[in-house]
Amino acid sequence: MSITATGLETLEKTVQKTQEWLKEIETEMEWRDRHFALQSLRAVLHALRDRLPIREAIDLGDQLPILVRGLYYESWDTSIVPVKDKKVEDFLAHIPPYFPKDSDLDPERVTRAVFQILKRHVSEGEIGHVLSNFPRALRGLWG
Repeated sequence: MSITATGLETLEKTVQKTQEWLKEIETEMEWRDRHFALQSLRAVLHALRDRLPIREAIDLGDQLPILVRGLYYESWDTSIVPVKDKKVEDFLAHIPPYFPKDSDLDPERVTRAVFQILKRHVSEGEIGHVLSNFPRALRGLWG
């Protein structure tokens, strides 16, 4: 039985890809904390997902590595989307609850870092679709 036949190759690739994404977040944030990188990815993906129409959220999810996709869809309540944040501050308020209360965290910096990772790894066309469906007031977070 080959590794491909068992599906282990796919699993190994998604673990490696997820680790690469987390390392890139650590680099962007100048951290050495994989847990904070993971929480950053989770927090921003959830906030982003909940502001997109369902079809667009699914299209974005299709381009994420399997493990990242699991984080993305975790606890998704499609009955409340899309959330209509009016200001950047409203969007950013969804980030800190993913971290310990005593964290010295800049939610805007975290958001911008994760968006940069997405821009590097998701197709330009899909990022364009996300931005066209993302609230106008929040598009500046993408850089």
